[in-house]
Amino acid sequence: MTVLDERREIEQVVEGRTVLDAMTRTVATHGDRPAYSDQVASGTSTPTGAWRTLTWSELHETACAVAATLVAHGLERGATVAIMATNRIEHVVADHAALLAGGVPMSIYNTLAPEQVSYIAGHAEPQVVLLEAADHLERWRRALSEVGSIRLVVGIGDAVYDDPRFVTWDDLIAEGRDLPQAEVDARAAAVRPEDPATILYTSGTTGDPKGVVLTHANVVYGCESTLRRNGREPSNVTLSYLPYAHIAERILSMYLPPYHGDWHVHLVGDPGVLVPALVDVRPIQFFGVPRVWEKIRAGLAGMLAQEADADRRAAIEGAMRIGLEYVESLQEGRTASPELQQRYDAVSAAVLTPVRARLGLDRVTWAGCASAPLPVEVARVFAGLGLAINDIYGMTETCGAATGCGPGKFRLGTVGTALPGVELAIADDGEVLMRGPITTVGYHRRPEATSQLVDADGWVHSGDIGSIDDDGYLSIVDRKKELIITSAGKNVAPSNIESLLKESPIIGHALAYGDDRPYVVALLTLDAEVAPVVAKARGIDFTDLADLAAKPEIRAMAESAVDTANTRLSRPEQVKSFELLPTEWTAESEELTPTLKLKRRVVHTKYADVIDRLYGWRPDPGISLRRHHS
Repeated sequence: MTVLDERREIEQVVEGRTVLDAMTRTVATHGDRPAYSDQVASGTSTPTGAWRTLTWSELHETACAVAATLVAHGLERGATVAIMATNRIEHVVADHAALLAGGVPMSIYNTLAPEQVSYIAGHAEPQVVLLEAADHLERWRRALSEVGSIRLVVGIGDAVYDDPRFVTWDDLIAEGRDLPQAEVDARAAAVRPEDPATILYTSGTTGDPKGVVLTHANVVYGCESTLRRNGREPSNVTLSYLPYAHIAERILSMYLPPYHGDWHVHLVGDPGVLVPALVDVRPIQFFGVPRVWEKIRAGLAGMLAQEADADRRAAIEGAMRIGLEYVESLQEGRTASPELQQRYDAVSAAVLTPVRARLGLDRVTWAGCASAPLPVEVARVFAGLGLAINDIYGMTETCGAATGCGPGKFRLGTVGTALPGVELAIADDGEVLMRGPITTVGYHRRPEATSQLVDADGWVHSGDIGSIDDDGYLSIVDRKKELIITSAGKNVAPSNIESLLKESPIIGHALAYGDDRPYVVALLTLDAEVAPVVAKARGIDFTDLADLAAKPEIRAMAESAVDTANTRLSRPEQVKSFELLPTEWTAESEELTPTLKLKRRVVHTKYADVIDRLYGWRPDPGISLRRHHS
């Protein structure tokens, strides 16, 4: 079957369907089943530790009440509804309510600065704004006073706004339950596949955010093609912890659950409690960006390092070698030999499953990763546990996944093959191009940016450099604009260097630099969770992360990480000098995006003096600098 045949087949299945149709069908067939759970007390932003749950019927009924109130307060058809909140039940209900009322929901990153919020509000002109916390209100305060389109401000949690437009979430629902539903029903019935299902403003690293318009047709096609690649579980239990402004999280826990039907999504508002939530929920499917998998890997390394019984540690390491051999044997749809299957079954039952259980991953049948290429060594560690992490590739502009690994389509070190019905190509300069029903209709009110994204033939220009092998597996090299070109004219992919540096459990983040310079240098930060554990195990006394970064023993471990990485890099790629910084990089400190990707230009600017010293060897009395020779 050709790619166009696959596309026609899926288009026939999803023809005429919308996100609202999917919800209606699921409410009818699984209405009394649990839909979403969270650990937030209603009307607050406070975690309770106990799960509260809505069934599919309860979710839909609550959303209908909210939709009726939105209509009563003047929400017009096609108008935007902005939501800034953590992953909690009210966020999902508000999103669905906006669609029912004929509006277009927009989840806004919780970490955006007030200036960015004001830009988005002025550009999208929302008529309704829903805010959870007092911090969110502060980020919106300027926009609320300046943007004239805003008619209603809703406090989901502890956000309280002294303004006649303000209403609490509970009052919003109470009002809606007493209102007629006729207008809501009429608006919901009028929604068409070509209408926007959401607008997502990309977090970006430079310039103003761009609003990606995704239609109901984009979403339902993306759901169907994703399920065909990943497989359909009879029922599913998942965790949702990435921001709903991230397309991967919207697809996996906002759109796929009602499209599939019998899914129970556990919402985690604070990613810092992800690990205990994993152990508590024991999901059947689990998705993580590379940084999440790296942190779980670091936790596993710490667990093994603290294993006092040498025989037990050796047994785990031996079992993981068999697990890796087993997962590798399943690549490209192959099957394991009977002898290997027998060995794997034995160590899985006795060793690997208990280890996975300590991580909360013992029930996982599908694991995924996207947002950036997963370092192959991280993937190999989890393969050692018998867990194949399916790397996925796509963009907000392609409604999430355009390629992916999956059952029968798995190969370590690649992001899989094109999803059913999606065309994939490599341009003459190495840029990855994609085309299909998942393609955005454009950037909201930005026709010039849209024309730069999608060419006249319908190909989306990704901005990524990649290659496709003879079997159709795509490998991503790096961002086109982020490739380092040294002063000697050598092209270097920084992400490859950074992945190797982060294989050290004490390294949290790494940035390689070398554009127009004679060689590559690196900025390193400690892993705030693992490095202290390693230090305590070695008897190293320290007061905080900055103090720890200055300890000779820790700096020696960082130098060893550079040495080890350099043995696997070509000479132009090798790191000749590095600095272990006394700080942690986070979204709040602005070195990372809300989805934990590096903001390279921010780091370049913020640490320009350190980078200059790495090349000029001008010591600073406040920073301990160490040169690395190779």
